[in-house]
Amino acid sequence: MTFQINESQQLLRDAIRQYGISKKALTSIKYEGGKITVNGEEKTVRHRLDVGDTVMITFPPEKKSDGLIPQQVDFPILMEDDHLLILTKVAGVSTIPSREHPTGTLANFIAGYMEKSGLSSTVHIVTRLDKDTSGIICVAKHRHAHHLLSEMQKLGQISRTYEAFVHGHIGQDDFLIDAPIGRKNGSIIERVIDSEGKQAKTSVQVLTRFEKLGEKLTHVRLHLHTGRTHQIRVHMMSIGHPLIGDDLYGGDLQLIERQALHARELTLVHPFTKENIHLVAPFPQDMKSLIPTNYS
Repeated sequence: MTFQINESQQLLRDAIRQYGISKKALTSIKYEGGKITVNGEEKTVRHRLDVGDTVMITFPPEKKSDGLIPQQVDFPILMEDDHLLILTKVAGVSTIPSREHPTGTLANFIAGYMEKSGLSSTVHIVTRLDKDTSGIICVAKHRHAHHLLSEMQKLGQISRTYEAFVHGHIGQDDFLIDAPIGRKNGSIIERVIDSEGKQAKTSVQVLTRFEKLGEKLTHVRLHLHTGRTHQIRVHMMSIGHPLIGDDLYGGDLQLIERQALHARELTLVHPFTKENIHLVAPFPQDMKSLIPTNYS
């Protein structure tokens, strides 16, 4: 990472802080093989800078994730540079491994891709999806990018838009579901609307209402203002319009064998280049088949 100084007598420590480098990262640079140079010479963070100085930060090499088994499995890539890897996850693939299923997850595939590309790095998945949800996922290719993207997430600066097909015709065209979500008693998986739960907000926009095999369905666009487990699925069930294929939350499997939910769009400002990024993940075939032929 390289940048130029435009302020006289600024402490190197303060200049570094402006680029979002955490104290933890500085400690790692100091003790784990990284380096900070000014005009090619190694300096401490107490060094005073002059206008025009060039600062270069070399992060220490990252160790591969302990216990994560790399697998060489292809996946669709929407964008990639030195800092970000943005890709599409297919339905039926978990994002991260578990004790019971240590392989066959997206994290295994990313580890295999990095190994093949000669990158020695931990797998930093920024945005996750349920196993049976398809769509766009953002991955950081190094620790500092992960830190910056995580801070952006906390500030609501990473926007994800989903599309889904739900049972019934929704009456309103645009509305907000504001209902707290908590864990269902006796279940480690299922969530419910719970006044004692965590705040959860979902914006819903109706795209079209149609019928298929005699059943009324609605195609909706959804925007998350919070990121609770199963948020969209629970919120749509709570208003009487569960996702089709979501048999955990009141949907049925007649038209599709998994919840008809797709992470469609990702919008953010690149944390390093400051470029505006807007990416769209194409629909998988099982969701394409739900779209009426007279509707584009």
